[in-house]
Order: sequence, then C-alpha cells, then structure tokens
Amino acid sequence: MEFTANQIASFIQGKVEGDENATVNTFAKIEEGKPGAISFLSNPKYTHYIYETQSSIVLVNEDVELTKPVKATLIRVKNAYECVAKLLQMYQAALPKKSGISSMAFISPKATIGDNCYVGAFAYIGENVVIGENTQIYPHTVIEDGVKIGNGCILYPNVTIYKECKLGNNVTIHAGTVIGADGFGFAPNTDGYDKIPQIGIVTIEDNVEIGANSCVDRSTMGTTIIRKGVKLDNLVQIAHNVEVGENTVMSAQTGVAGSTKIGKGCMFGGQVGIAGHATIGDKTFLGAQSGVPGNLKGNETLIGTPPTDPKAYFKSIALTRRLPEIYKELNELKHEVEKLKETYK
Repeated sequence: MEFTANQIASFIQGKVEGDENATVNTFAKIEEGKPGAISFLSNPKYTHYIYETQSSIVLVNEDVELTKPVKATLIRVKNAYECVAKLLQMYQAALPKKSGISSMAFISPKATIGDNCYVGAFAYIGENVVIGENTQIYPHTVIEDGVKIGNGCILYPNVTIYKECKLGNNVTIHAGTVIGADGFGFAPNTDGYDKIPQIGIVTIEDNVEIGANSCVDRSTMGTTIIRKGVKLDNLVQIAHNVEVGENTVMSAQTGVAGSTKIGKGCMFGGQVGIAGHATIGDKTFLGAQSGVPGNLKGNETLIGTPPTDPKAYFKSIALTRRLPEIYKELNELKHEVEKLKETYK
C-alpha cells in the first residue's frame, strides 16, 4: 500500500510543507529513515536527525522551528506522536488477518464459535465455551470449560484462560499470559498451610490489552475485575479479588496484592508494588519502583516507598548521598562540644 503526503495530511488533519505528492509505503524511525518511509519527530532530543534523515515524509509538531533546510516533506500536526499512533493503527487494520479453524485444533462439540474466527493448530477449546465473531485464537492457546469471549478479541500463542472466566469485546492478550489461575490463598495450620479453594472468576471488560507473561488471578469468591480500557504491560501480576479501574495503565513488573481497589485513569511505572486491601483513588500517578503500603486519595503524582511528592523524594535522595559527610561533621561537632564542656568545668 502506498499513500501520498496529501492523503496522510487529510487523514490526520495536518499541513503539508514540501511535495504533497511524495509517497510512502512503510514506517521508519527518524534516525533510520529511508526513501519511501514515513517517520515522526516529537522528542526535541532527536531534532538534529530531521536534517539528515532519508525518510520521504516526517510528521512534526506545529511549533517545531527548523534552522536549516530539510530534504523530507513535512506534515505539521498538533501532536506528532498521537498522529503516528493513528497511522500505525490504520496500517495494522489494513493487514490481512488470519482466518479459518485448523484441523489440528481441539474444539469441544459443546463450544460455540462465532463467524469469521481463527483457531490455530493445537489450540484447546473446552466445553460450553462461547467465542464471539472475528476473534483470533493463536496456536497452543488453552480455553477451559465455560469461558465466555466477546467479539474481535486476539489471544496470542500459549495464552491460558481458566474455567468460566469472562472476556469482553476487543480484548488483546499476549503470549504466555494466564487468566484465572488460583489466587494466593493459604491458611496457616500446625503442620504448614491449608489451601483456601479459589472458586471465583476473572472478568475482563472491553478494549483491554494485557502484555506477555502476565497473570490475573481468579478471586476467592466473586470476581477479579479488569475494567474497560485498561492496559497492562508484560510481567504484571494482578492478585485475587483486585479491581482495576477504567483506562488505568501499568508498566512491566508491577504487582498488585489481593483485594486492592484501583481507581480510574491511574498510571503506574515499572516495578510498582501495592499492598493488599488498599484503595487507590482515581488519577493516581506512581513513579517506577514505588511501594504502596496503604490507601492513596488520588489526583496526585507520587514516587518512592512510602510514596511521596517527587520534589520531597528527590531532596531526600540528595540528602541521603550526603550522609557520610553529615555524619563526619556531626562527630566533629560532638568533639567540639566535649572540649567546650572540659573548658568550662
């Protein structure tokens, strides 16, 4: 597929500077540009590449000021990063999708598969499973009895969906992820631990995307809930009876302990850890490696353990680095005080 600068500008409501008939058929990073590719510039650190890139078209923000001539055709937009995301979505949607059911897949006669679905080789679909239209089940994925999956979902290779869990429409789950494994429930006894049966399920609402090798545990009773629009990165752990609010995003290696409630529109950096039975308010922004021992009211940006205001956190870090020096000065002052005491005895 090939598109002109004029066609692209019309789609993303941009303004062309240069040859409006310049054509592209692929994408490239601005530093790796080549003829026939479209690139984008949104980070000022990469501005110098625009003068040397070989890309045919470059998306730039409206306010970018250039100091030298540029070979590429430019399309100025309000937000270049946002616009390239739209173009990539359009490109991906135009790619051919897999279809058909492999003869090497196992599908229970009691399962219901919607129209235009793809089921890859060695996939397993159990009894009373219901799968909506246009859903893609890649090879070696296991869908246990009683699972309900909506329309337009994608389950990549080696995904496991345990019994009776529910997925909404347009849910994407990447390779190796497990939905509905037992929550971590054990009661101490005199000989060790008794396992507490986990008889609940996981409910994943519409437009959720979950990265590779993540785990969402089934609840002890009731349901673990991932609300609509949530995006989870790779290697994220969501424990039993957790609720993650709409449009919340979590970076890799974040872990949320059992029965915690997370609000809407939150953003968590990598390796954030949240204790059990906490309530995290809407629009809470947590920096990487934050450790959260309890409730947070929401509408705030925090970092550290326990989470604190970023300015205060970085001031404390700066002081921590000076501790050897401060300790030395304190000892010197102690010696001075001792000398003064001796003098005035």
